[in-house]
Amino acid sequence: MGKTVRDHLVDALEELAQDEFKRFKSKLNVFPVKEGYSNIPRGRLEKADVLDVCDKLISFYREEYAVELTVEILIDINQRDVADRLLKAIGTGFGGKGQQPGPSNGATGKEEGHFVDRYRVQLIQRTTPVEPILDLLHGTVLDDEQYQNIRGGSTSQDKMRKLYLLMPSWNKECKDQFYEALKAKNKFLIQDLERS
Repeated sequence: MGKTVRDHLVDALEELAQDEFKRFKSKLNVFPVKEGYSNIPRGRLEKADVLDVCDKLISFYREEYAVELTVEILIDINQRDVADRLLKAIGTGFGGKGQQPGPSNGATGKEEGHFVDRYRVQLIQRTTPVEPILDLLHGTVLDDEQYQNIRGGSTSQDKMRKLYLLMPSWNKECKDQFYEALKAKNKFLIQDLERS
């Protein structure tokens, strides 16, 4: 049986030295979180060890957002290498299944969900610039208001997060168009994710 998301989070946080782990917990208490979520109270984090912190991450934020938030905080405390290893482990280890290479499976893999869902965290972190992708989606997937709202994001990650907030209302064709736009404008990133 493959590793769970919790296992991967534990592995990542166990790589941190004691003072780095302390900084991670301190950031976790104040780091800006998505609408609908709240920070883990400081009192619950002070004496928490790695296993406790991972349990709290998953119970407060669910698996997908727990990974995204962990990656963002690791990058914020200058632990990008640990963040990259976590993303790589999650990319190939989600649910213990390897990814299917190849463009058709990459876009529509039946067992594992759509490419843009499976690689949400990586795409949010690594897609830059976002505007050319928005231009390709404007008028088909995005209306004028959505397009302007997303373009108003301050960073590439912020723009991608706003784009992903719309995704629950998308059908498979919308996701396919998003995938094709990513492939057209970020060819090497998509190839890297499909190979991982």
